[in-house]
Amino acid sequence: MVSIIRAVADVPGIPAGFPILFDANMAIIEPAFAWLLEHASSRGRHCAPDTVRTYAEHIYDWFDTLEQSELDWRSVDEGVIGAYRDRMIENPSSHTARPYERTTINARVMSVCRFYEWALEEGMVAELPFRRRERMVPVFKEDGGGPRLAATNMLGLSAPEKLPRPLRAAELDRLFAHLGPAPRLAAEWALTAGLRRMEICGMTLDMVPDSHRLSAEEQPLVGIPLRITKGNRSRTVYPPIRLIDRTDWYAGEDRARIIRRALARDRRYRPPANLLLTTLGAALSRKRLTALFAKGFAEVGLKGSFHWLRHTFAMVMLARLQQQARNNPDLNPLKILQVLMGHRSIATTAIYLRCVEVHDRDLSESLAWLYGELIPDAK
Repeated sequence: MVSIIRAVADVPGIPAGFPILFDANMAIIEPAFAWLLEHASSRGRHCAPDTVRTYAEHIYDWFDTLEQSELDWRSVDEGVIGAYRDRMIENPSSHTARPYERTTINARVMSVCRFYEWALEEGMVAELPFRRRERMVPVFKEDGGGPRLAATNMLGLSAPEKLPRPLRAAELDRLFAHLGPAPRLAAEWALTAGLRRMEICGMTLDMVPDSHRLSAEEQPLVGIPLRITKGNRSRTVYPPIRLIDRTDWYAGEDRARIIRRALARDRRYRPPANLLLTTLGAALSRKRLTALFAKGFAEVGLKGSFHWLRHTFAMVMLARLQQQARNNPDLNPLKILQVLMGHRSIATTAIYLRCVEVHDRDLSESLAWLYGELIPDAK
């Protein structure tokens, strides 16, 4: 079975945390290592660490599939890649137990094809194991949006553009009832400040100010610079003081209780600096947060993920800004939302204009839920 081991710090030429793939005999899978290193290194294309992590997860799954099928990566053809794609269509994810989204399947297949394009350039393979054609590709992603002409392989599934929708008030109530303290707080940060998984999991205790020293009248929103962001771009979020208050309460009660229990089990235990902890006292990871929300959505009979909370924030905030712009023509709702969401391209933010139009009725409920008195008591 293929495994991923993260590089430790201070290894010359290899970034700390760099994903290294090993085969069943614990030998480094050299082509995967070289491909990922080119993306992570300033000598190559220099992708963001999160992108390298995603590529590593995709190529790991591919090499693990090849190893289980006893296939050499250099001898595959379009039929083998097609069978890999079809396996994801027919079988649920082993991580979330849910069927793969077509966009997820296409992303994995695309990463495999990128790897082979690189291998062809490097002379590791004689030809590509797939055919290519140009077509219009609908895109909704956080580094740019809108249909575009792209060279794609013949293996991609048709995936019509799916606009995100906001979670309704009743759905939010049901979801919150099935979340523990840490994922519940993460949900509130996504809903009221628009944080991504990596951003909330990367928050540390010292980043949260003392709410008792803040005045809701003088400072209704508090700017908090994030240390871990997508693409390492500078970003400040503006949670309301009531969220700061809930976070302080979690730190002083739920988090402190977790630490006391961990110390009772092992006196050598030292709590991590991370704000959110698991029930055993470890830092809450993105993977664990994803699994908790997959479980939570499944338990309440909803199809969704943690990112739906961020989508809800975006649509509700845009609707609210549009209301305010009626009395203040100098206000640019879309530009403000771009800053609040941390989008590199305003074209990505513009997707939410159509979402607001389509989901106008649902948004009126969500506005009341988020900005009224309906947010459940986190305590």
